[in-house]
Amino acid sequence: MEAALEAGCVEEVFARPGADDLLPDLADGVRLTWVDDRALGSLSESVSPGGVVALCRYVDVPLAEALAGARLVAICADVRDPGNAGTVIRCADAAGADAVVLAGSSVDAYNAKTVRASAGSLFHLPVSVERSAEAAVRAAKDAGLTVLAADGAGETRLYDAPAGPTAWLFGNEAWGLPADLADLADHRVAIPIHGRAESLNLSTAAALCLYESARRRGA
Repeated sequence: MEAALEAGCVEEVFARPGADDLLPDLADGVRLTWVDDRALGSLSESVSPGGVVALCRYVDVPLAEALAGARLVAICADVRDPGNAGTVIRCADAAGADAVVLAGSSVDAYNAKTVRASAGSLFHLPVSVERSAEAAVRAAKDAGLTVLAADGAGETRLYDAPAGPTAWLFGNEAWGLPADLADLADHRVAIPIHGRAESLNLSTAAALCLYESARRRGA
């Protein structure tokens, strides 16, 4: 909740009487409403609500705004698992990325599990929602970003990938990137597997790719 309050998107806070110690400092204009446990439970998808629930405004921004001046972006194409989507947002934030785009039929940015998995990062950097993954890739190119598709069968190794302003393109957890979408990227990039593991989890792969780009730009 602290991250949402810092972002200025909290409109109202609902709290259980006696939960004063859980309440952060509320900015002027943020309403506080006391509710019982039953009402609090109806406001949250959590099995055991923590005693405080915040009502927030949507925070996603238009694609053009997210890409304007960006040097490192993560594009999630058809990423369905809310835990993965939220963790990619968190990793992008940690790596100093400028934006995340949830494209195609990706999970809702406001899915409760996505929000929790982002650990507050949903409120730290611009997140855009674009119904067409192809449009997201083309927009990234038009914004001057080199699009690198994370692909286990890619022709370029991660450590040999070009530097400079970059948009990483990540595909679905189960089937990866469709060939026609991967073809729109400037390069297909593979993360070397040195052991016997068949592959990497999506969010783990995203963390490695984003941090490699951050390392190259001296972050």
